[in-house]
Amino acid sequence: MTNTDARPSTSQRRDVDLQIMWNRLISVVEEQALTLIRTAFSTSVREAGDLSAGVFDRQGRMVAQAVTGTPGHVNTMAAAVPHFINDIGPERIFPGDVYLTNDPWKGTGHLHDITVTTPVFTDAGTLIGFFAATAHVVDIGGRGFGPDARELYEEGIRIPIMKWADRGELNRDLVTIIRSNVRAADMVVGDIHGLAACNETGRRRLLEMLDEFAMTDLDELAGFVFDRTRAATMAALQDVPKGRYRNEMLVDGYTDPVQLVVELTVTDEGMHADFTGTSPLSEFGINVPLTYAQAYFTYGMLVALAPELPNNYASLLPFTVSAPPGVILNAVEPDPVAVRHVLGHFVTDLCLGAIAQALPDTVPAEGAGALWNFQASARSADPSAALPPVELLMFNSGGSGARPTLDGLTATAFPSGVRTMSVEATEQIGPIVIWRKEIRENSGGAGKQRGGLGQVVEIGPADGYLFEFSAMFDRIDNPARGRAGGGDGAPGKVYLDDGTPFAGKGRQTVPAGRRLTLELPGGGGFGDPDDRPAEEVENDRAQGYVN
Repeated sequence: MTNTDARPSTSQRRDVDLQIMWNRLISVVEEQALTLIRTAFSTSVREAGDLSAGVFDRQGRMVAQAVTGTPGHVNTMAAAVPHFINDIGPERIFPGDVYLTNDPWKGTGHLHDITVTTPVFTDAGTLIGFFAATAHVVDIGGRGFGPDARELYEEGIRIPIMKWADRGELNRDLVTIIRSNVRAADMVVGDIHGLAACNETGRRRLLEMLDEFAMTDLDELAGFVFDRTRAATMAALQDVPKGRYRNEMLVDGYTDPVQLVVELTVTDEGMHADFTGTSPLSEFGINVPLTYAQAYFTYGMLVALAPELPNNYASLLPFTVSAPPGVILNAVEPDPVAVRHVLGHFVTDLCLGAIAQALPDTVPAEGAGALWNFQASARSADPSAALPPVELLMFNSGGSGARPTLDGLTATAFPSGVRTMSVEATEQIGPIVIWRKEIRENSGGAGKQRGGLGQVVEIGPADGYLFEFSAMFDRIDNPARGRAGGGDGAPGKVYLDDGTPFAGKGRQTVPAGRRLTLELPGGGGFGDPDDRPAEEVENDRAQGYVN
């Protein structure tokens, strides 16, 4: 006799089907991101993965994101797509459309990131969702990528939400406007085409998937994903004792140090970050739109509480933020925000430091935090040569903080997540020579678990050129702090080959024939250094991590 009770129910079989579809959807957005990497002109996208890609339901709620990407892009893009729907207007959304913007408050926080959104329609003409992607472009006009502007209008061309393509027809007027306002026109316009192409790949693959599974829209699958993600997120939050947790962090700022302050409130409904007490807005472009601060707060909490959970509308929903007007983490139009990543990246460690009071065995020590981006305009040292300037951008990372049971990661971008750019790829794009790139010994904070090490990068212009570059570095005056008795990481340094120190922020010049050295900061240590096992101390010496 057959035991019919052992057979899965119809709902159980459907859950299995939906799980398969969910896995397939992840492969769709991964292919979407890979298309962008393959078609991008900028090395920051091709080599470093400074991008995001995702699929959204018809209401603009993010269902899935590609693993490749940064929290600052992904989590702000999750809030951006509803702006596209509202600004374009549902009645003006058509098959073949492509939309874009770099508005800092409707996109990802500064003008250098361009977000492109593409609607998805069935063959019957029904709107079922959207694909969106974001990438950092090498130039957007204005003063160039750097913190020196005093208002948004100096930082480059601002593109409101508008149509890049209308029912399949390219908006050539917009292309002309963008080309006329940026220094590296072919690269910038090429990257926008790459963004549109990656969304088109996602659109086609999604329709193929729906056809294969005999589905007419994304609604059932999105509901399945949201329900389970929401339940898992709330379950993870239950492990955090309810209450309020406060933390402060001092960072370099531009001319004056900046005090970052957060108070986290944990309730049964979720977690809220209030940035009251943070330093006031800067006159320079280091200010941070609140949506960008929220992106890195949410990221920090999710990796601490539920690192295996997917990142989507439902996992982001329980985490909210607030900040009074006039603080540096709540910039509003037309505040300058070009290098909002420098302070924005510290929000993760700031908030982790607060929740460490509740989860002392989970949260790492502070790390280098902000990327040490090197953005330069390489110009001929001989004005009569009339050579056009070349825009160069490379990403560099210091060490991350030591973890409760593991050492910190060396020369690793946390919380950004971008990859290290190879020397060969950087030198290939313009007149730059990278003379040295190596791990910086003695830069990780001492502890039972050692902080991640920074790196030393020595850069010079090629023969016949000089660099005008915008410094956007931090942790020079205020190194990463250790935790639970661990030592601080080493502070960063910037100087010419003759020892002349350079400022951590602002536009400066590397003359022809000279070299600039960047010593990137290390991460803080965790635990008492006397408790570090002798064999690990010996290995540190053998590897050259310490002398």
